[in-house]
Amino acid sequence: MEARDEQPALLRRTSGAVVWHEDPGLRARAGIVVAFSERTGGVSEPPYASLDLAVHTGDIPEAVDENRTRLLEVLGIADRRAALTCAEQVHGTVAVTVGSAEAGAGARATGDRGPIAGADALVTAEVGVPLMLLFADCVPVVLVAQESRAVAVVHAGWRGLAAGVVRAGLEQLRALSAPGEPIFAYIGAHIGRCCYSVGPEVVSQFGHKFVTIRRALAMLDMQAAVTEELESSGVPKERQCHLGICTAHNTERFYSYRAEGRTGRHAALACVLPLR
Repeated sequence: MEARDEQPALLRRTSGAVVWHEDPGLRARAGIVVAFSERTGGVSEPPYASLDLAVHTGDIPEAVDENRTRLLEVLGIADRRAALTCAEQVHGTVAVTVGSAEAGAGARATGDRGPIAGADALVTAEVGVPLMLLFADCVPVVLVAQESRAVAVVHAGWRGLAAGVVRAGLEQLRALSAPGEPIFAYIGAHIGRCCYSVGPEVVSQFGHKFVTIRRALAMLDMQAAVTEELESSGVPKERQCHLGICTAHNTERFYSYRAEGRTGRHAALACVLPLR
């Protein structure tokens, strides 16, 4: 499968009231789903309205399960509902490779099987195993090795990003990929520099690690940091696709913990489909 000249792209799609962003070209040429959900089209009540996909927010578990089912349905992978795999997400750097034994961890809010503990990146080459991580300001990063048909979903808050979670996800993905294979990156909505004020110790930490982050500023540019981390790890800008939407400025479309406090979570999801 030749993917070296293909450019990653995200298109906004709707089905009823459910809205998501996807690269349909990637699905067509490589049989891989990459999707970022918005918050509409679900059954959750305020303050979680309405497509809340998280177990830990305080939302009604049955509503979360219905929302997850609705998302998988519009993505055309409802038959993989039981294999949906989630992680605990602790703002760390642990990347877990998901095989058949791990598939289905945390699939249901009402189930008795919890998510993969202590992980902020999930990686797989297993066919038919949707990986899903949850967000409300942190940076969602999906990494794709098209030729090897392997994917990674990464949760990058400021702590994880500073500690190297994006690089950890890349390393795990490359372990499943052919030597020298190009990796493509998709970055979903997250809090923008316009809205992300942080303390001087955080800016200083980023300023020491990332040349694009100025230490004198009090507003943290997570997009610049993710872009630089990917570039320095061998994923150039032309193989990156940034949605470029600030969650805190667009709470009618996305959840934002910084802007709303108690709220739900949208998702980044990736799944390797069976080849037809």
